[in-house]
Amino acid sequence: MDLKLKEKTALVVASSQGLGKAIAAELAKEGANVMLTSRSEEKLKATKEEIEGTAQGKVAYVAADITNPDEIRRLVQETRDTLGSISVLVNNTGGPPAGTFETFSDEDWQSAFELTLLSYVRLIREVLPDLKKQGGRILNNASASVKQPLDNLILSNVFRMGIAGLSKSLSQELAADNILVNTIGAGRISTDRIVSLDQTRAEKQGISEEEERRASESSIPMQRYGEPEEFAKVAAFLVSGANTYMTGQTLLVDGGLVKAL
Repeated sequence: MDLKLKEKTALVVASSQGLGKAIAAELAKEGANVMLTSRSEEKLKATKEEIEGTAQGKVAYVAADITNPDEIRRLVQETRDTLGSISVLVNNTGGPPAGTFETFSDEDWQSAFELTLLSYVRLIREVLPDLKKQGGRILNNASASVKQPLDNLILSNVFRMGIAGLSKSLSQELAADNILVNTIGAGRISTDRIVSLDQTRAEKQGISEEEERRASESSIPMQRYGEPEEFAKVAAFLVSGANTYMTGQTLLVDGGLVKAL
């Protein structure tokens, strides 16, 4: 299938590792010109070199802190200057800390809000003029928690659901401009984030990380964790020109883990 991504400019946020990196690599393979970004210039440089090995499009990077609105404006403008008008925005961040309600202060809630939800709002606002000129795609990465809240992850549960609401509202507002907006959520995909959460759960239960992973995998109908590349292929379709009519949807890539409809 031709995803019609050749020479399209895609800004992929938090893309020096994990799911963001996998999505950026998949888009570059399909011929998109991809802007990577994260806070670490060292990681971005290494990721750029790795992705360029299979890329059919250009790959560039800008180090930026997406909790800072000035940095977001600079990131978007540098993307335009380097790769051209933006057609695809993939919003993505690392997850907020694990913990229960009584664990967190007002400062913790504010930090999680600014990282996990407000950064998406700001990025969309900056990219929107480009998308309104030519149409385009916005994909907001959330979590399986938008369908089924996860224990010990209250900050993620609250703000990831806000992402789904944002996407749904924008899909209605922007459809006339040929801008399709969707949410994608990961179940247990093999990333550093999942390793960290498994470590936390293992310590809490007094078991080994291997035991925790085996128990976790047994709860997934497919009996394994997903790979970032599997997640990225779904993401690539959603932001591609091959997707012409799917908008306002929340799709999970979770191996059947979540039982909710």
